[in-house]
Amino acid sequence: MQITRRFEFDAGHRIPNHESRCRHLHGHRYALEVTLIGEPVPEAGRSDEGMVLDFSALKALVHETVVDPWDHAFLVHRDDALVRSLLERIPDHRTVVLDAVPTAENLARIAYELLSERLHLAHGDRLRLRRVRLYETPNCWADYPDD
Repeated sequence: MQITRRFEFDAGHRIPNHESRCRHLHGHRYALEVTLIGEPVPEAGRSDEGMVLDFSALKALVHETVVDPWDHAFLVHRDDALVRSLLERIPDHRTVVLDAVPTAENLARIAYELLSERLHLAHGDRLRLRRVRLYETPNCWADYPDD
């Protein structure tokens, strides 16, 4: 059985080597869909009976791992020295330094990796992260993995 929950957050980024406007500082209202696979809890009388995972538990896990750290932050590649030096001068600025250029594709992969590890720690092999879909705009998104 699969379940999916959608999350939204706002963040800024830039694609430093892009040949068009995306090389400039800008932001998006991102949407993140997280899909899990697992069997519903069979034990009678449990509050999560019949659920793959309580949606509120999924919400807490995703917020703690991805949404809260990335919301209203600037997502910057570690090698983007110009923007990093600018952001470091702003007191208490929310900056997330990434090991990859913050494209939709890379952000989807990073979110997947973070969530997969966290999900495994919390639930072992009972649940599997099936897919992360990250919308950069309503018409543009990336899926990870892509199968």
